[in-house]
Amino acid sequence: MALVELIMPKMGESIMEATILSWLKKPGDKIEQDESVLEVATDKVDTEVPSTHGGILKEILAEKGAVVQVGKPIAIISTETAVETTEEKTPALAAKAEVKVAPAVASNGSHTVVTDFKSANRFYSPLVKNIAKEEKIALAELEAIPGTGSEGRLTKKDLMDYLQNRKLGQSISITQSAPLVPASVSVGDEIIQMDRMRKMIAERMVDSKRISPHVTSFVEADMTNIVFWRNKMKHEFQKREGDSLTFTPVFIEAIIQAIKDFPLINIQVDGDKIIKKKDINIGMAVALPSGNLIVPVIKNADQFNITGLAKAVNDLAKRARENKLKPDELSGGTYTVTNVGSFGNVMGTPIIMQPQVGIMAVGAIQKKPAVVETPYGDAIAIRHKVFLSHSYDHRVVDGSLGGSFVRRVADYLEKFDINRVI
Repeated sequence: MALVELIMPKMGESIMEATILSWLKKPGDKIEQDESVLEVATDKVDTEVPSTHGGILKEILAEKGAVVQVGKPIAIISTETAVETTEEKTPALAAKAEVKVAPAVASNGSHTVVTDFKSANRFYSPLVKNIAKEEKIALAELEAIPGTGSEGRLTKKDLMDYLQNRKLGQSISITQSAPLVPASVSVGDEIIQMDRMRKMIAERMVDSKRISPHVTSFVEADMTNIVFWRNKMKHEFQKREGDSLTFTPVFIEAIIQAIKDFPLINIQVDGDKIIKKKDINIGMAVALPSGNLIVPVIKNADQFNITGLAKAVNDLAKRARENKLKPDELSGGTYTVTNVGSFGNVMGTPIIMQPQVGIMAVGAIQKKPAVVETPYGDAIAIRHKVFLSHSYDHRVVDGSLGGSFVRRVADYLEKFDINRVI
């Protein structure tokens, strides 16, 4: 019998803390290794945390609503077998220290601002409190800043955006917006409560439209060579790799090639600064059985060949639908692709995944009559065509760049070598 700590796992390179949304197990419950124990929220995603050991949940160290730093203990598990420890590991039964936090006090010009968070109307993380103290923000001002986190929580990004705009002398309306027109409910109507993921998606989509002025450029690409190539290779690929060969890795490969030609598509915006990303991390939207969407990320996608991309796409999509993705696999994207053709749509106007500046929707591949050039003149032929829809952030991506990028993606698709071997 041994006692081990369940710690808050790493959620991504830039995520240092997470808020506990709910515990899926209670003290005394038996848990299996890798079984989900609690749900947490970060500034990027809501996710479930699996147990690192099997045994009995003996004690919960961080209750619902608590903000916990990555690497800190959140529960104690009693295992059936002894667990080896080293000097570097934290003892499971470390003494608990009681910490009393005094109201934050900051000097604001000629008078003193006292930020007593006991009277706050919403939850603030320790990081947000510290920033408020350093920037001399009174509680009344802090309360008026709109929050984009879970249940309206004010995130670090919300606060830093507010401070950046205040520094630049731009006015931000912090008054409550006019109430929305209430929905009408009639006899026989069914009222469905949004689940947590749907709430999060709704918040992120509204935020993205508020942050980024969206523009969408469209190009129709000839996929005939790729369709014939896939038909020729898919059975061999399935037999050799034990996996399906879809069109998605081909689209992702073309997008990667175009990003290398136009690196200013692979950027992020931070206030009045543009961050040019070194890595090319491609997010791919996956529809879940619940109807929600999730966007796992292929990290360093430019380092994969077409076989590697195909296997990464299939693996992430499968585990996304089974709710088995790791938190780090949902963060760090620098560009996103979504396949609206899987729903039978020919094109779409996708919404950007913040803080990225571009996203491409791929429509359904359709047979169409088209004019083709031959040595004997123009002719009408049946070709396989697809619409590519590129939505981009018009703050930093002009029509010339946004339009040229999607045209280049189409060029790479149309130049695909039908004799290519994988």
